[in-house]
Amino acid sequence: MNKPSAVPDTVPIVFEAIVKQQAIAATYNRGEVTLAPHILYTKHGEIYLDALTLERDGQPPKEPKIGAFKLAGLTGLRITPRRFKPSELFVPGEDRYEGVTLLAVEV
Repeated sequence: MNKPSAVPDTVPIVFEAIVKQQAIAATYNRGEVTLAPHILYTKHGEIYLDALTLERDGQPPKEPKIGAFKLAGLTGLRITPRRFKPSELFVPGEDRYEGVTLLAVEV
């Protein structure tokens, strides 16, 4: 059984962004990303964020998709003024979120 790691200090920032439906910007895998955070949850003792990628290195993605991001991997995390609407690609009732959801957007 994995012991949960320390809660990253970015959790309150992501909570605020989810509640206010504001995009976040961060560095992920050495690239700049702008994300619409949809749900924060735990998996294997780590905190993950599923988010719609709005931009990667200043460019919109070729097609919209919800990606999973390990919260510890998002550095320089900050809230942007950009608002978002929950994506129809987000399915909050998925089994993988059952019992591990910390916070999700209201759809």
